[in-house]
Amino acid sequence: MIVRERPVPAPERAAGPPPAGPARRLRLIVSRGAAAAVLAALAAGCTSGSSGSSGSSQTKSSGPDSGGTPSVSAELQSDYLRVVHNVLPSVVQITTSAGLGSGIVYDDKGDIVTNAHVVGKDHSFSVTFANRQQLLHAGLVGVDPADDLAVIRLDDPPSGLHPAAFADSKNVQVGQIVLAMGNPLGLSSSVTQGIVSAVGRTVSEPAGQGSGGATIPNMVQTSAAINPGNSGGALANLSSQVIGINTLAAVDQELGGAAPGIGFAIPSSTVTRIADQLIKSGKVTNSGRAALGITVRTVLGADSAPAGAGIVAVTRGGAADRAGLKPGDIITELDGTRITDVQTLTEALAAKSPGDQVTIGYSRDGRTATAHATLGTLPTS
Repeated sequence: MIVRERPVPAPERAAGPPPAGPARRLRLIVSRGAAAAVLAALAAGCTSGSSGSSGSSQTKSSGPDSGGTPSVSAELQSDYLRVVHNVLPSVVQITTSAGLGSGIVYDDKGDIVTNAHVVGKDHSFSVTFANRQQLLHAGLVGVDPADDLAVIRLDDPPSGLHPAAFADSKNVQVGQIVLAMGNPLGLSSSVTQGIVSAVGRTVSEPAGQGSGGATIPNMVQTSAAINPGNSGGALANLSSQVIGINTLAAVDQELGGAAPGIGFAIPSSTVTRIADQLIKSGKVTNSGRAALGITVRTVLGADSAPAGAGIVAVTRGGAADRAGLKPGDIITELDGTRITDVQTLTEALAAKSPGDQVTIGYSRDGRTATAHATLGTLPTS
């Protein structure tokens, strides 16, 4: 189950993580929260760490008798310091009416990309840079709740802005060393390290401030620590490129605390695709999301358990209409994935692309049937 992380209150009250919510075995939390009012120095106390490879890293494994040579450790530490020096000036602290989060300088015009749940319903913000002490003001450019992304723009951009370099998500590999940068738990300009644990994760958020319950495909899973306040910050590789925007972290309710090493970032290719549209039009004009062209509701079975996604309405000329689906049909399967409710259907579609051909299992008047559909594009609001 995926749930939104509570924002951490004002810095003077941010003595620790927010209180846990209702007990669940494992939940994912949106990493939004408070940070200090003035950002700290660019880098301090970076440590050598996880194995893996990325970008320009030339780390070599030490021999069996070397015990880890100082030259290898020094080389990796040098890589870390270089990435922090290159990327951290692009990571900002964003202050809203509800709390604090992070953002990334997108271009030299003063555009900053962050999470939709960071900006919430606000239209004006205060921004602080890691390498500047003055407080700057910004206004809202556009929000995309479906992808939990937003862009804000500085009212008076200073000279010497440091836009981040964004990587191509298709080049991200499991095992790459990554650094997560942001403002977690009131600790401004913090850096944590880990690896890419997995790619292609489809992650869902509940409805809440700003995001509207986004289901986000192709997320990057990382072992780098992501905590409240990291939302909107950078997940960077050793080539000083942003591979994703830090968004979610997992909490194990049964153990009463965080589930270490399970965090998620929105992939950089999604970030740039959405940010470019928001900057150009103030809204998303091409969702890039697959759709069946239907309105659905969760249908319960005889045992009162969720049994499928019932079609309430069909868009004329849409994928479902062309496949012969009708209101009253109950979708129970999509390309071999069992569909029990609206959420499972949403997640299954999030893993697809417009133009994909899918096989749909459904029931009509108590009889099971199969249909084949070519997916369309999810309309934008």
